[in-house]
Amino acid sequence: MLNKQEKITGWLLLLPALFILGLVFIYPIARAFYLSWFTENLGTQLLPVFTGIGNYQRMLGDGRFWQSIFNTSIFTIGSVTLELFLGLGVALVLNKSFFGRGIVRTIAIVPWALPTAVMGLAWAWIFNDQYGVVNDILSRLGIIDTGINWLGTPALAMIALIVADVWKTTPFISIILLAGLQSISEDLYEAHRMDGATSWQSFCQITLPLLMPQILIALLFRFAQSFGVFDLVQVMTGGGPAGTTETVSIYIYSTIMRYLDFGYGAALVVVTFLLLIVAVGITSLMLKKVRLD
Repeated sequence: MLNKQEKITGWLLLLPALFILGLVFIYPIARAFYLSWFTENLGTQLLPVFTGIGNYQRMLGDGRFWQSIFNTSIFTIGSVTLELFLGLGVALVLNKSFFGRGIVRTIAIVPWALPTAVMGLAWAWIFNDQYGVVNDILSRLGIIDTGINWLGTPALAMIALIVADVWKTTPFISIILLAGLQSISEDLYEAHRMDGATSWQSFCQITLPLLMPQILIALLFRFAQSFGVFDLVQVMTGGGPAGTTETVSIYIYSTIMRYLDFGYGAALVVVTFLLLIVAVGITSLMLKKVRLD
């Protein structure tokens, strides 16, 4: 048990980190919550007007906001699901012993190290309807006769965004899962094989249960990042066509920076933050239940 002096010392050492956390996280959320109770009335006066829950009531009937929530959910579910399966496969391969494994591991993490804006611009050119590599490959294979407008077609634009995000962030999940795989003792697999278990049975009964904590961490990180995606969408589609790829972050950016509606934009930030907290909490509870089972 720690004595009183050790506890005090521990808290003193934590104070700088707690101060920075409050400065970069708690204060902005508290400020946004405060601003969400006001609205700008630039036509008659400079000072904001207190409207109470007016901004939140406005949000209930804002079809564009709910559409952005739907778009963000589709993007998040699609990208995170694919990244989990692909990341697990890559981690299993990188966990094997083969010549040049260190170099392959280094190359595998390169997409994650690239700046998202630069990568998004590259993928925008890859999916270009006239000069893109995707249309060129499909044309050479005889699958299409004319170029497909990937970023100008609603359903295809979302697919293009998901593909770009999966390519970018799958290495992140694979590195986390690889660390978990390396912590599993090989003796467990050998004992399981001696009992007559197949490779698939070992994977289901040893690898997945022991890897569940790393899967939980990877999913929580990626869920939060995908739900708040901004730079990739802004560079590739800008939220188009016709708002079909407009995520919550893009809508908030437009509300504040384009329409200068700071009060409503702050309300959008608060509600999105609460939705994200609830979604992450539910996901965490579900994954913990699966791990315990």
